Amino acid sequence: MAFGVALFSSILIFLVFSSGVNALSLNYYAKTCPDVELIVTNAVKAAVSRDKTIPATLLRMHFHDCFIRGCDGSVLLNSKGNNKAEKDATPNLSLHGFFVIDNAKKAVEKACPGMVSCADILALAARDAIVLSGGPSWYVPKGRKDGRISRASEVSTLPSPTFNLSQLQKTFSQRGLSLDDLVALSGGHTLGFAHCASFQNRIHNFSATDDVDPNLHPTFASKLKGKCPLHNKVKTAGAPMDPSSATFDNTYYQLILQRKTLFSSDHSLLELPKTKELVYRFARSKHAFWQAFVKSITKMSNINGGQEIRKDCRVVN
Repeated sequence: MAFGVALFSSILIFLVFSSGVNALSLNYYAKTCPDVELIVTNAVKAAVSRDKTIPATLLRMHFHDCFIRGCDGSVLLNSKGNNKAEKDATPNLSLHGFFVIDNAKKAVEKACPGMVSCADILALAARDAIVLSGGPSWYVPKGRKDGRISRASEVSTLPSPTFNLSQLQKTFSQRGLSLDDLVALSGGHTLGFAHCASFQNRIHNFSATDDVDPNLHPTFASKLKGKCPLHNKVKTAGAPMDPSSATFDNTYYQLILQRKTLFSSDHSLLELPKTKELVYRFARSKHAFWQAFVKSITKMSNINGGQEIRKDCRVVN
């Protein structure tokens, strides 16, 4: 915590007030819901005390929300009638922890009804998830609105763990995010767990000449093959993102250099001199990674396209 708020405040103030039309504000709820951050933090803390996987899923949930229609809480909406919502698309089926946002929303509504968007609650919860995992804290700009549309078909535009750097760069640039943002936000892979399907391509039938991706460390690949055999039928099988997968540190970047990361997209960060240099920098310095991550997640979180403040995060008003 000591490294967090003060060090990054000047960066964040620049980002907030240079973002143009519909800029978010650090003090958006100062008069209408002054205790919103404390309320959300308490809800996240309560959930994490019972389930240590919550921080990773909240961070991923926020990322998946922002990358589809902007940070508008559309990932929180339930499917209805003939419309299949984002949360029911294949890449989101492993998301859990929606109850955390529900609990926070109920508490916020009790304190200040109709004032705080679900999108803002999710952004705050993602920040709290990082802090509770030993990572940095930062001021979260607020004032997002909730969206009314959620379509599973649009989730296909999310970055895939099988992407190469060119594909990743295109996906991020479409959201106004740079190569620097791409490398910094990829550091979120230091948290959580990945199912076999997301890295199966690297350990079985990789190519016509190699069964295993030659960019994987042989010993590490062997361990993964043991956890995820070719005809694996255990849906919960997989591997932690890194050995310290409950702690928000810079181990992920060190593992890239050791050829011990899970995804093809992770290793792809070495494909260009610029991204490779950033990997080395973040592998050497946790604080350099934290500073870049805070700047990039704030930039990503400023993408918004919502229209309302939902009473219930799972349904439109």
